[in-house]
Amino acid sequence: MTAELLGNFLAPVNAGLNLTSTLCLLAGYRFIKRREIQRHQRAMLGAVAASGLFLVFYLLRYSLTGTHRFAGEGVAKVVYLGILFSHMTLAVVVVPLVLRLLFLAWKERFQEHARLARWTFPVWLYVSVTGLVVYVLLYHVYGYLT
Repeated sequence: MTAELLGNFLAPVNAGLNLTSTLCLLAGYRFIKRREIQRHQRAMLGAVAASGLFLVFYLLRYSLTGTHRFAGEGVAKVVYLGILFSHMTLAVVVVPLVLRLLFLAWKERFQEHARLARWTFPVWLYVSVTGLVVYVLLYHVYGYLT
């Protein structure tokens, strides 16, 4: 298998990992609202695992194939770049926040965990959802133009 084929294979895998992370985040939110602590923990660990695997596979794909040119033009390109740059910026921001949440939960400092989670959850959810949007725009909506 060539590097390009492997890189192209990893793109939809990464989209699937973003979807998994999104679904786990939403489930975890629902579980904590219902005070189902163990189910919340499992869902959030699933979100962490999916996001962690995404990061590893994304870096691998990027090292193999580099960036992909967006084929859209005009307003579509401006919208795409706005989504992409906000996604990238918040993806960097969310990593230490998630690590801190894991630490606080591990130390059973649940009040601090809950306070930080109120800010981290929407950022992490935005990053997961916009990761899917970027994939769909890059590979499916405008991918046929390249």
